[in-house]
Amino acid sequence: MKFCLNRQTPGSVISGLLLVLTVWGCSTSDSKTDTEKAGPTTSSIPTKPADTARKKVVLFYGNSLTAGYGVEPSQAFPALVGQKIDSAGLTYTVVNAGLSGETTAGGKSRISWVMRQPVAVFVLELGGNDGLRGLPLAATRQNLQAIIDTVRQKSPQATIVLAGMQIPPNMGTTYTKAFRLLFAELADKNDLVLIPFLLEGVGGVASLNQSDGIHPTPAGHKLVANTVWKTLKPVLMK
Repeated sequence: MKFCLNRQTPGSVISGLLLVLTVWGCSTSDSKTDTEKAGPTTSSIPTKPADTARKKVVLFYGNSLTAGYGVEPSQAFPALVGQKIDSAGLTYTVVNAGLSGETTAGGKSRISWVMRQPVAVFVLELGGNDGLRGLPLAATRQNLQAIIDTVRQKSPQATIVLAGMQIPPNMGTTYTKAFRLLFAELADKNDLVLIPFLLEGVGGVASLNQSDGIHPTPAGHKLVANTVWKTLKPVLMK
């Protein structure tokens, strides 16, 4: 069972939000990377709300990678992880709270709204847009920490899974290395479950990415889902 919040154009954010309000809260962000162009907004509401309400929630909170930019919602890695959860017979439902163009600052601004409902597992996938823009790492760290603190406050029992990210060396070796290490450092500090590199085997592989070289194709999302599942499955099986 899965519920997707994929919103990619400013014009469609309002209508998508009205559709979603009765199920899950989420605020908006106008941030866009240069490679993220307008696309259709798609929402999928569970056909059996009563069944969904009895299941624990795995919330994916991220940017266009989580939202599934350029692919169908069912092809994005959170939906594929949801299929794996169902196949394993686990009593969890996936909520996709990905938003294209989201930075850590944007994620910080909407996290309280999104966390109006309790979650069992919170998968945090943010920071990539900060790195691609060369934003100060101190601010990225502070924003991610604020998101983590809010999740801990709103859902104290939730397991937080942090998706590690890496960027091309365009910003220089020092920045690139510090960006990569930031995620492991936050995971250690906060006792989080870490996915070392979300795009392992996908990042930089032309055949697994769309023409922008950033967003995975459906085949790329399958590999990302496998990477996430490798870390997430033991968490869900506890």
